[in-house]
Amino acid sequence: MDALLPFVTAHPLLIAALALSLLAILGNEVHGSLTAGPSLGPAGAVRLINDRDARLVDVRPAADFKKGHLLGAVNIPHDKLKARLTELEKDKSRPVILYCALGGTARESALLLKKAGFAEAYPLAGGLNAWISASLPVTSK
Repeated sequence: MDALLPFVTAHPLLIAALALSLLAILGNEVHGSLTAGPSLGPAGAVRLINDRDARLVDVRPAADFKKGHLLGAVNIPHDKLKARLTELEKDKSRPVILYCALGGTARESALLLKKAGFAEAYPLAGGLNAWISASLPVTSK
């Protein structure tokens, strides 16, 4: 700790870059939470699936969906979601969990569903990668 102050004074540009990077990351997280609402981790998603029969929507391209997806998920790629909203209309009262590979596209998709009147649209934080990392099952059938 004694070397911290001399380091900071010797490298002000490096410290400024670190501070700006941290602010950008924090701002991105806050913006995502405010616009698309809360995201769910794998454990929260499992709880919502089991307790409230949540609808699963994979927003990745069809080729990625065929390689592996959550059991019971329907594939509606993000770029086609707006045009295919009618497929989800009957499930407006059910929670909808959207996922992609890493979670960013799912957050955008959840925002789109919320604007379309879906009360509960949750992106899966970390996407399919987080689901697999939590040792939860996927299927390619």
